[in-house]
Amino acid sequence: MSYKILSINPGSTSTKIAIYENELEVFCKTLSHPAEELEKYNNVAEQFNMRKEVILSFLEENGYNVNELAAVVGRGGMVPKVKSGAYIVNDKMINRLKNNPIMEHASNLGALIAHEIAAEFNIPAYIYDSVRVDELSDIARISGMPDIPRTSSSHVLNSRATAMKVAKKYNKKYTDMNFIVAHLGGGISLSIHEKGQIVDIISDDEGPFSPERAGRVPCRDLIDACYSGKFNRDTMKKKLRGNGGLKAYLNTVDAREVEKMIESGDEKAKLVYEAMAYQIAKGIGELATVVKGKVDAIIITGGIAYSKMMTTLIKDRVEFISPVEIMPGENEMEALALGTLRVLKGEENAREYEGD
Repeated sequence: MSYKILSINPGSTSTKIAIYENELEVFCKTLSHPAEELEKYNNVAEQFNMRKEVILSFLEENGYNVNELAAVVGRGGMVPKVKSGAYIVNDKMINRLKNNPIMEHASNLGALIAHEIAAEFNIPAYIYDSVRVDELSDIARISGMPDIPRTSSSHVLNSRATAMKVAKKYNKKYTDMNFIVAHLGGGISLSIHEKGQIVDIISDDEGPFSPERAGRVPCRDLIDACYSGKFNRDTMKKKLRGNGGLKAYLNTVDAREVEKMIESGDEKAKLVYEAMAYQIAKGIGELATVVKGKVDAIIITGGIAYSKMMTTLIKDRVEFISPVEIMPGENEMEALALGTLRVLKGEENAREYEGD
C-alpha cells in the first residue's frame, strides 16, 4: 500500500517541508520567510497562519494534491517532557503549544500547522521524536546539585533515525541493540541508546565544544566571570551559545574553513580542531560506561560528519570500543516521514498526549 506523508519542520526564518511516498522522497523544499515579513509579528505563535498559507500555496502552485496525503507530521514543539516516537496531535497538545509552551520556539508551530492541514482532509496529524523527548534513567538525572537536576536535551530526531538505520544494516532491531550516537552540527550532542531507549545524554552545554557553543567549561571560573562586572547576562549567554567554540577561538563557525586553515599550515586551527574531536571522543568513552562497554556501534552523524578529517580524528580514539558508523547529514525530514510511515503500517503505535 502506498502512503503519502507531508512533513513540516518550522525553523526560525524558514519552514522546511517534504512529501514522502512510503520511503521515497517526492520533494523537499525550504520556504524562506523574509525578515521584513517576520517583523510584522510579536511572537512565533502569531506566525501560524502566515506559515500555513505559504505551505499550502506552494503545494497548490506546484501541483501537489493534498487530497492524496495519508497523514501530516510536524516537528514536535516545547511541550513538557515526552517519550520518543509518535504522538497524535490532540486538543491538549494544541492548547499547551498555543497558550503555555515551555518556551517560545519555531518548532511549536509544527504540530499546529500539521493539525490544521490534516483536519481539513480528515487525516491524522502527528509529531515524531519531539525536541522534548526525555527518557533518562533515574540515576542519570542526578547532577550533584538537587536544585539543578539533569534533563534530556539532544538531537533526538536524527539520532534515533540513524540508529534505526544502522540496526537495519546489521539485520537487527533497534530495540535489541546499544548505540552511542554523536550528532555533530552547530551544536554537538551525544546520546546512549540502550535497547531502544535514550537512557543518558551529553547535551551541548555539558559536553564537547562545537562550532558556536562553548560546551563544558570550568564551573568556578564561569561563576567568577559572571560576577566579574565585565559582562552582562546576555553577553555571558552568548559566550556559551553563539560565540563559543570554534567561533571564539578561530572566528568562524564553518568547519570547512577551519580545515582550509589547517591545510595552509595554521597550527592554532589544527590544535583547536583536534581538541574538538578529542572532547567528542571523550564524551563517547564516557557514555560507553553507562552500558558497561556493551556498545554495538558508535554512530557519527550531523553536518560535520561529512568531514573525513573530523570523523577520522574521532574514530581513531574510539574504535576500540565498537565499530564506528559514519552517517552524515541532519536527515530530519526523512526521520519525520519514516516514523509516521511506521505508525501507518502498524509497526509502531502513536501515543496520546496527556499533558502535564
